[in-house]
Amino acid sequence: MSYFENVQQVKYEGRTSTNPLAFKFYNPDQVILGKTMREHMRFAIAYWHSFSANGADPFGSGTMVRDWDQYSGMELAKARVEACFELLHILDVDYFAFHDRDIAPEGDTLQETNRNLDEIVALIKDNMQASGKKLLWNTANMFTNPRFVHGAATTNNADVFAYAAAQVKKALDHAKELGSENYVFWGGREGYETLLNTDLGLELDNLARFLHMAVDYAKEIGYTGQFLIEPKPKEPSKHQYDFDAATTLAFLQKYDLLPYFKLNLEANHATLAGHTFEHELRVARINGVLGSIDANQGDLLLGWDTDEFPTDLYSTTMAMYEILLNEGGIGSGGVNFDAKVRRTSFEPIDVVYAHIAGMDSFARGLQVAAKLIEDRVFDNILDTRYASFKSGIGADIVSGKADFKSLEAYALANNNIVNQSGRLELIKATVNQYLINA
Repeated sequence: MSYFENVQQVKYEGRTSTNPLAFKFYNPDQVILGKTMREHMRFAIAYWHSFSANGADPFGSGTMVRDWDQYSGMELAKARVEACFELLHILDVDYFAFHDRDIAPEGDTLQETNRNLDEIVALIKDNMQASGKKLLWNTANMFTNPRFVHGAATTNNADVFAYAAAQVKKALDHAKELGSENYVFWGGREGYETLLNTDLGLELDNLARFLHMAVDYAKEIGYTGQFLIEPKPKEPSKHQYDFDAATTLAFLQKYDLLPYFKLNLEANHATLAGHTFEHELRVARINGVLGSIDANQGDLLLGWDTDEFPTDLYSTTMAMYEILLNEGGIGSGGVNFDAKVRRTSFEPIDVVYAHIAGMDSFARGLQVAAKLIEDRVFDNILDTRYASFKSGIGADIVSGKADFKSLEAYALANNNIVNQSGRLELIKATVNQYLINA
């Protein structure tokens, strides 16, 4: 059966098209800077938002109209697999991503839960082989069940730590079986509410022990996908240990985990941390740990993780600029739509419209970012702004030739310091011109 009203596969029709079920900017075969759009972005659909979420919020029950919800238990899980691969075909998207608890219900015991997972993973594998679709990444949901009330790898309860390890072990087995190209660790409850009852050192040490165990087990079973950590400052914890890119990078360096991990960065998590998305991407890129992205946006007037579909062209342009400059581009990662339709957009067709909007927004961002790179717009700005470090005393500073004594002598002989304007308004106007005309 069809779960999306027999919608035909969405095609590229160009920016003048008025067809709501057509791409205006995303042309998967268009070559930009030596790679196709499809290769640059490696779009993925998030299983949890598109197939498992029902639209409930803290003030109301679910609103989503989904034909697969006529089923329950394992029959519902099987129907969601069918819906997932139907949507992948409609959007001509190559990848999807899931948490273990998205795809199969928990049983009364871990043994029963694992049997449920095995059955659905086998069904997913059959659909992957038949369709050619691929798993961008999978992960373990260690935040929904009440057992994780105090955390998983950072819990105060050793029994919960052991359960979490068993859950990730199973998820890594499935990652290898399905050929998952990445595996994500998102610390949904890896944090604290208050330091009054928290052994901060023990919790961070245990988190590192847990991740080292995961690295060791991946080596043991021959899983070669990229490990990713997804930073988030808060929600559901008051303070999460993977607060932002810089904090996570410091953690990985301290615990000798940096060789094994990169970052999966989400736009809405960046704004929750008080950063722009491009800031987080830049921090990861210059440190060699930009691995993948979760594509969404938040409402800046609201202080929580709204996971809206990305439509801000400035943000998608700056994001794609960082990805294009990243060594190897997005690598084994992708542009995963960790985004959900609004509670008032409850019909199945709205899910299709939303993904078209997101894919077009990133495609336009790619086009503009590539033009900015080709025209060396920011390169020229930086060359001019930092010209003083290219010669003379600036070159001595950069090369390591200068010391405090030589710099003092230079300063004493050069009392007339002249700064140049940063031209911020001109730069922003230039970016706007590219957004309109590129």
